[in-house]
Amino acid sequence: MKSIFITGCSSGIGFVAAQALRTRGYHVITACRQPVDYQKLVDLGFDCVLLDLDDPNSVERAAKEVLAFCHHQLFGLFNNAGFGVYGAIMSISRAKLEAQFSTNFFGMHQLTQLLLPAMLSQQDARIIQTSSIMGFISTPGRGAYAASKYALEAWSDALRLELKETCIKVCLLEPGPIETAFTHNVNQMEQGHIVENPPLAKHFALPPEAILPKLYHALEKSSPKIRYRITLITQVTAILKRLLPDKLMDRVLKRK
Repeated sequence: MKSIFITGCSSGIGFVAAQALRTRGYHVITACRQPVDYQKLVDLGFDCVLLDLDDPNSVERAAKEVLAFCHHQLFGLFNNAGFGVYGAIMSISRAKLEAQFSTNFFGMHQLTQLLLPAMLSQQDARIIQTSSIMGFISTPGRGAYAASKYALEAWSDALRLELKETCIKVCLLEPGPIETAFTHNVNQMEQGHIVENPPLAKHFALPPEAILPKLYHALEKSSPKIRYRITLITQVTAILKRLLPDKLMDRVLKRK
């Protein structure tokens, strides 16, 4: 049975992925930040670790527990956990920006680094990253979050090339609007100017289950895609980004 470790399993994409992959026959190891969510996952029969990506000591402890659960034989790592800091760039302090990167990027880097040796020992292994449409565009009020996802994309591209001669394949999931608790948990920096999804995004939002076909493909195909763009908005925006001049693209994004 192949072992896969998924972060951010308290709800949304991580929780749906954990349930679906267990049904599919994987040994799923889950992670969450809050004890109440940890207990929920344990009660559901999952191996689970408490993980605060903002805390290097927590990351180190969690990695050790994961390696024990999988007996140092890890097939998959699904770096899914993250959160958003929203607000105009000039409203975001250095400390808030560091917190955004600490969870979405630095903690992910440390965790992957600690688990990578257990993946290199396999004949086939996968690292799957939850990026975002904000991994290739940036819009007003979402600059900090987009910057962390741009960094994740660049990091993943470099890692993929560095691991080219190994058993490990690195893939990015780029969801657009997905109906999860993410939007409600966003850290809004300007209470007088709340950053909300535009009506168009809400109209085309999909449930978290929409990521599953792409996740299965990334995990199970011998030649997975580098990027999986999920939701129509993400797919169309990627095409516009490639075809339109920057100034025209700015006008499209400014109008949401």
